[in-house]
Amino acid sequence: MTKILTVGEILVEIVATTKGDGFREVQPLKGPYPSGAPAIFVDQVGRLGLEAAIVGRVGDDDFGHLNIARLKADGVDISGIDIAADEVTGCAFVRYRPDGSRSFVFTLAQSATANLVLTEAGEALLDRCEHLHVMGTALSAPGMAKVALQAVDRVKGRGGTLSFDPNIRAEMLHKPGLRDRLASVLERTDIFLPSGEEIFLFTDAIAEDAAIEDLLSRGISEIAVKRGARGASYFAGDTRLDVAAHDVEERDPTGAGDCFGGTFVALRLAGEPPETALRYANAAGALAVTALGPMEGTSTRAALEAFLKEQAGR
Repeated sequence: MTKILTVGEILVEIVATTKGDGFREVQPLKGPYPSGAPAIFVDQVGRLGLEAAIVGRVGDDDFGHLNIARLKADGVDISGIDIAADEVTGCAFVRYRPDGSRSFVFTLAQSATANLVLTEAGEALLDRCEHLHVMGTALSAPGMAKVALQAVDRVKGRGGTLSFDPNIRAEMLHKPGLRDRLASVLERTDIFLPSGEEIFLFTDAIAEDAAIEDLLSRGISEIAVKRGARGASYFAGDTRLDVAAHDVEERDPTGAGDCFGGTFVALRLAGEPPETALRYANAAGALAVTALGPMEGTSTRAALEAFLKEQAGR
């Protein structure tokens, strides 16, 4: 069985229970919830019963150990998580605005994650994993980016495969060198997992069909586009598949795209056809938004099958 590795941030998320713009007033909070885009992705892979691992760095504090315990419980190989004795685990404070958009306060730049280095245990994981998944967020800080790019070189250099989710907020694109790092990963990508308008990040095309054609011409084998409330689409060669969104009550959309990606990549690497992987990934994204907390929405295959059966009966 292919072992799936990811690299990058592990953090906690703390959510405001009120709606508004930012944190310039006293308000009640919920959390901490285990989080970090790569961590959510790999937790979803582990929940599906596939071999999964992560290279990351946390502080020797409650927030770090909360994440480690959760990932381990869900079947993820945590041997590549470095615990930094004198550093802290990153936090993301999230508040929803009335229109459903979010405002954030991050402490990642001051946390253990920002100082990620490749340890001996991390090196060993790179030698044992046949597939690497890179999130754009892992390329946003120099330490994480260096390790992520090393991982790309190692895994692809010995014939492994690579999936890539840009997962980049517009305000992050100004970071020095980030666009170049994103482009360098895209050049070696086998499975591309953009959300909505991210399909246009790496092309001059202005129409989606032209953008897809351009990206596939560069050697990308498969593209799965996450469309949120409009479902999802799959492209490979002359093939296009579309699935509609599910009608669910949204509590927290954070992590839905990561659950989608973890499910799609895991099932494709397990040999499932694109139609099955896309349908289950779409269901995983839908289920994820029904739970408060980004990692609380990860699903087992049995849960996805039950959800799809329920939806089909409506």
